[in-house]
Amino acid sequence: MKDAHGCQLTGCNGQAQALLDQALAQFRCLRTDSLASTEAALEASPELVMGYVLHAWLYMLGTEAAAIPVAQASLKHALALPRNDREARHIHSLQLLIDGRWHAAGRALEDLSLDYPHDLLALQAGHQLDFFTGDARMLRDRIARVLPDWSMAVPGYHALLGMYAFGLEETGDYSLGERFGREAISLQPDDAWAQHAVAHVLEMQGRREEGIAWMRGNSAWQQDSMLAVHNWWHLALHYVEQDDFDTALALYDGPIDGHKGTLALELIDASSILWRLQLRGADVGNRWVDVAERWAAMAMDGRYAFNDFHAAMAFACSGRNDLLAQLREAQQRACQQDDDNARFTHAVGAPGVEAIVAFVDGQYARCVEVLRPVRNQAQLFGGSHAQRDLIDQTLIAAARCSGQDNLNRALLREREIFARQRSVH
Repeated sequence: MKDAHGCQLTGCNGQAQALLDQALAQFRCLRTDSLASTEAALEASPELVMGYVLHAWLYMLGTEAAAIPVAQASLKHALALPRNDREARHIHSLQLLIDGRWHAAGRALEDLSLDYPHDLLALQAGHQLDFFTGDARMLRDRIARVLPDWSMAVPGYHALLGMYAFGLEETGDYSLGERFGREAISLQPDDAWAQHAVAHVLEMQGRREEGIAWMRGNSAWQQDSMLAVHNWWHLALHYVEQDDFDTALALYDGPIDGHKGTLALELIDASSILWRLQLRGADVGNRWVDVAERWAAMAMDGRYAFNDFHAAMAFACSGRNDLLAQLREAQQRACQQDDDNARFTHAVGAPGVEAIVAFVDGQYARCVEVLRPVRNQAQLFGGSHAQRDLIDQTLIAAARCSGQDNLNRALLREREIFARQRSVH
């Protein structure tokens, strides 16, 4: 039996096939109900190998250490079953990621896509790993390689266009990225990743009013989406940059953090927006205290340096030195491991945390000293250009606060000139 893209499925029956195709279609739009559909497919056929594979990916792509035992359990079930080449290669990539080998997992999926260009799950998972490792070129080229194998007649074509749009944006091709992203949304309005790709273009070009109109003009992404909080974050960025702090905080208290989320990917957005608001002089009240409480469960993880960096903001700003100590201890352990996060943490994560703490403590000159070499290699610990811009914003604020006027002027000049170039690109 085959899925909607013609890929062979081991251990499948008709009901499980329909449910798996449904789960994959939901995942293409980053719908939250993809997990329930996956579990329903496994109930319909406990021998469905790709059901266990998708289940594991849904957990592992959240970047949290707590997801690893769940994913391992899914892989244990899959490994006990007969499987074909494609399924075995998914399992291999998942095991690499569980072992902390983020780049190798992405490479395994890259090779899988060479042989199975219509395996959209492999493309999506690989695209996310490129994002988590800050590999802008592969965000684009992983998708570009298979585009000739796809057409409007292939289910999920919108998702391919949306991913390509984001890769184009991250490699600086804003006009083409916007075109592909808008085309994807015209095909599937609730494709949250395509919506997000265009949002990135508008953010990077400083097109504030257009960015607000883009996010408010399409409501399809706002419900039941794994990316809803992040897309609301994109909307809030425009208001922050316009110094409309009341609207930004209303968005924070509403769709960004009103549900008091505990997922790392959502807490990153919460920390990021509060930090940016503070840098611009906004009063965020006691909001940091609640965010720190929810980050606390991950303080000792040492799984992904990008998460640690944002958790440190909440811990430092809420005065939780106990949690900061735990996080730093976890980072020290992480640096001793033989995996990719050891490099993420050593190169960017640990100095990034030191810079955040120095800034909060009023040691602005120390913050500048630590951040200057880090910002040029910040892509090594993942995220997007828009997310990592927080590092530059912090460096500028620290330079100003430490009285380093020439450096502050230079940083502002480079930012202004680059912004002009991007706006007409």
